[in-house]
Order: sequence, then C-alpha cells, then structure tokens
Amino acid sequence: MAEPTYAERLGIPLRWWAQGVMLLATFWLAFVVAIPGAWPWLLTGVLATLLVLTLTSYGSVRLVVGGGEFRAARAHIALEHLGPAEILDEAATRLALGPDADARAFLVARPYLKQSVRVPLTDPADPTPYWLVGTRHPEALAAALNSSGPR
Repeated sequence: MAEPTYAERLGIPLRWWAQGVMLLATFWLAFVVAIPGAWPWLLTGVLATLLVLTLTSYGSVRLVVGGGEFRAARAHIALEHLGPAEILDEAATRLALGPDADARAFLVARPYLKQSVRVPLTDPADPTPYWLVGTRHPEALAAALNSSGPR
C-alpha cells in the first residue's frame, strides 16, 4: 500500500488515564479496608487490566486517507464515491451529532473531539448520506480528502 496522505489515531486524552488511575486507587483503598489478605491486590489488578484494555481499545481508532480510499475505524470507502469534505467547528459538530443528525449517516465520534469533517457520499447505491468523522486536525483531513482524486 502506498504512503497515506493523511493518518491520525484518535487516542484518548491523558486526563482520562489520570482519572482512571485515581478510580483504581479509590477501589484499592475500599478493597484494603473491607477485604483481608491478598484479595485487594488481585481485584485491583483485574480492574487495572480492564481499564487499560478499555481505554486502549476506545482510543485505537484510526483515520487514514491513502491508497485510493478513506478509512475511518473499521469502515472504508473509495475516494471516488466521496463529495467535497466540509469542516465543522464545535457548534456545527454539536448540531450535526444532535438535532441535525441523519440516522443513516456513518459516525466516528468521540466526546473529546470537538471538531469534525462531514463528507457526503455520491454513490447512488449507498443509502448513507454522509460520513461525520471527529478529528483533531479537521483542516488537514479535509485537505487530504479534497485533494485525493477527481470529484
């Protein structure tokens, strides 16, 4: 596969990890007070493993433009089926995810991503009207989508 023109991993913010560690410490303290022996350590270890797996999985979503297609999470579509990408600011993203949302749209949204890019689909056989993709770099993603191939 050719070098992608755009690639981004939608990793979770550092504060989520810090809050997770504080939650683990709270559970550990409650377990130590309530349960004797090595059980508090074992239970906290299990919770820590679940926390790491959950946060790692949730933050592993990738956006890639390259090789003639756009990949967002597990979905992919050929660039020839995309219309011009539109950058949405925080207010427009909130509207697009709420009152102005279309239930048929494909969404890649994370609560910590305030901006997004909306890409209309031009394939008449596809019932999905558009992809709405949250990103930290909407200008770069839109530029990569708009400059990749004829529309």
